[in-house]
Amino acid sequence: MSHELRTPLNAILGFGQLLQMDVETPDLQESVGYILKAGEHLLNLINDVLEIARIEEGKLDISLEPVLVHDLLEESLQLVHPLAAQRNITVKADVASVGNCCVRADRRRLQQVLLNLISNGLKYNREGGGVTVSCNTPSCGVDGPDPGNAGGAETGERVRISVSDTGRGLSPEQVARLFTPFERVGAEQGEVEGTGLGLALSRHLVECMGGVMGVQSERGVGSTFWVELDAANLPMPVLELAITRPLNNIQLSEQVRTLLYIEDNLSNLRLVEVILKKQPWVKLISAGQGQMGLDMASEHLPDLVLLDLHLPDMPGSEVLRRLQSDPRTSLIPVVMLSADANPHSAAKLLEAGAHAYLTKPLDVKRLLKVLDATLAQKVG
Repeated sequence: MSHELRTPLNAILGFGQLLQMDVETPDLQESVGYILKAGEHLLNLINDVLEIARIEEGKLDISLEPVLVHDLLEESLQLVHPLAAQRNITVKADVASVGNCCVRADRRRLQQVLLNLISNGLKYNREGGGVTVSCNTPSCGVDGPDPGNAGGAETGERVRISVSDTGRGLSPEQVARLFTPFERVGAEQGEVEGTGLGLALSRHLVECMGGVMGVQSERGVGSTFWVELDAANLPMPVLELAITRPLNNIQLSEQVRTLLYIEDNLSNLRLVEVILKKQPWVKLISAGQGQMGLDMASEHLPDLVLLDLHLPDMPGSEVLRRLQSDPRTSLIPVVMLSADANPHSAAKLLEAGAHAYLTKPLDVKRLLKVLDATLAQKVG
C-alpha cells in the first residue's frame, strides 16, 4: 500500500516543485503553492495511516537505547523555530529540570513524538504565547553515569517529559476524544491544519517504547502533554565518527556525467528527465526493466545509477546485488529511489551497498544535492 499510494504523489509533488522553481507571476506561485500544500497534507496522512497500521500489526521496528533528552530537545527546538517565529510564540526548555536526563527509548521515534507535541503547542496557542518543555527527573543521571551500568540499562525510575502551552485549553469532553484517530479537537476554532492522527500515533509510539502518554488541560489556561518513559543511565562516551570533507567546491560542469535510471513507471522517469534538464552536465539514459538496466550498466559504465525498488522482472535489491557482484560495475554508486518509506527497508539496502536511499514523493532539491555530492565524490 505504501508503494501504491506514494507513487502517484511522486509525480504530483515532483512536478509541482519544478513548477514552483520556474513560475514567476504571483498568481501562478500561489496556485502551485496550493497544489504542493494539498499534496504534502495527503502525504502526511498516508504516512500516519501506514505507521499506525504497522504498529497495530506488530511490524514497527523499535530500537531502544539510552537517549539524552537535552540533545534531543535541542534538535527539536531548532526544527520548530521557524513556526514559532512566524506566530511570535516563545519556545523554551527548562534546562535545570532537564539536566543530564537520559531515557530508554527509540531516539528517532521519541523525537517524532516531541516534535508533534511541540508543534501542536505552537499551532493551538495564542498569538504571542509560549511553549515550555520540562523534565521531571528526581535523580536521573544528575551525578553522571553509573560506572557499573555503562550500557545504559534501566534504573527502575520513570522520567516524565512535559510540553506545556498557553493556548485555549480543553474541556473534559474534548480531552476524552483527544487521542481518537481523525478527531481534530480544537481545530474548529481556527484554521489549524492537520490530519487528526498525530496524537493517536504519538501515543502508540510511546506505548511501543514501554511508556505512557497523557494530558492535563484547563480551559482558558492551557494544556500540558506529557510522556513518561523508563530512566536510563548515561552511556559511556564513544568516539565520534569522522565527518567527510564537504565537496561543494568541486566543479562538475566541465565534464559530462552519465546517469542510468532503472525505472518502469513513465511518469517517474519523465519527472527525473525534467529535473535533470537543470543539470546540463548530466546525460540521462534509462531502462524499464532490471535485466535491461544490468545490460546497459555493463555496456555504458555510467557514473551513477538511480534504481527503483519495484521492477517488473526482478526486485531492485537483486539488481543492486548483481551490480555489486560484477567487477565491471561494482564501483558504480547506486542511489535507490522507492515509494517504500519503511526505515528497515532503507537500512537493509544501505547495508547491502546502496550509496543513498531516497523516498518518493521525491524532494527535488534533496535529489539534486545527493546527485551533486555523489558525482563530486566520483570526480574526486
